[in-house]
Amino acid sequence: MVDKVKSEYNQNEIICNQCGAKLTFEPGTNSLKCQYCGAENEIITEISEIQEIDYLSFINNKVNDSNQIEIITVKCEACGAETTFDENVIAQTCDFCASPLLAKEGQSKKIIEPESILTFKITEKEGKDLFKTWIKKIWFAPNDLKKYAYQKGKLNGIYLPYWTYDTSTTTQYKGQRGDDYQTTESYTNSKGESDTRTVTETRWSSASGTVHNNFDDVLVVASKSLPEKYIYKLEPWDLENLTNYNKKYLAGFKAESYGIGVEEGFGIAKDIMQYEIDSTIRSDIGGDHQRINSKNTDYQDITFKHILLPIWLSAYRYNKKVYRFMINGRTGEVKGERPYSWIKITLAVILAIAIISLIVYLADTYG
Repeated sequence: MVDKVKSEYNQNEIICNQCGAKLTFEPGTNSLKCQYCGAENEIITEISEIQEIDYLSFINNKVNDSNQIEIITVKCEACGAETTFDENVIAQTCDFCASPLLAKEGQSKKIIEPESILTFKITEKEGKDLFKTWIKKIWFAPNDLKKYAYQKGKLNGIYLPYWTYDTSTTTQYKGQRGDDYQTTESYTNSKGESDTRTVTETRWSSASGTVHNNFDDVLVVASKSLPEKYIYKLEPWDLENLTNYNKKYLAGFKAESYGIGVEEGFGIAKDIMQYEIDSTIRSDIGGDHQRINSKNTDYQDITFKHILLPIWLSAYRYNKKVYRFMINGRTGEVKGERPYSWIKITLAVILAIAIISLIVYLADTYG
């Protein structure tokens, strides 16, 4: 049964000593705050060096269970998101797609414990203001969307799971170097006369070599619940301010468990690293142009860690389609999907045609 399993993400363990209400983390501070009596309790986190997990040891099952915790999650059958669930909530909607969820569907699972966390800096009120401002700026938005933005409880604070990877790489490559040079050619100009002009041509030569790169905290989102093109646009994150993980930072918020595993995440990290590796290869080849024909990269000293990053999220259903709005909980960067009101677009087109027709009529009448 769900209510018999202890969870490290259990928010109900944090109770106000003054009035007995549940405390919640106060964004922008390092304290828990009671929403009823205003009492504040500072979160005391043991400061220690953030530890990386050896990648090869982990995938070869040579890492013990000491870095794993048990959590309670509810999986949304519509979008697949697995999020934490308050024990006293019977039913609610999925924060990622607005589909209904039932508490009885909650399951216990083991995950790698987050090593560090960036806490919320943007408050819920600030998030709502950013949300409203963003909506005001978009054209042809349905009126229902603007009403939705002003409704209470439509913005949810969620910690998204991420992996970070550290590694050093050695890449052997083969390619070509292109060096530009000028030559003179004859041609017939527009007057039919013979003339000359200077043209640039490229001389290609074979190139090969070995380059080295060092990567620190290559960031990979471990969630499949939100569109990648928007999630990555929430960057950059101030990872230099990561703090040691403490479950109290999650009080009043939810956390999604990762849907992308360590190995799959490292495959994504490799793709991210290729841009810098290719840049290093081109620099090593030199010349005015470069072609990379083949390359082979060896990854050494691979380590990783699981971190949580904060976003404010809202899922809005319009015409049976889900639209999501995301706010970076540290910087306030807003990204999202938006519906269009075809009624407004149609009226705008009709108005434009009417204005053009009126201008043509006046021109013909008084021209």
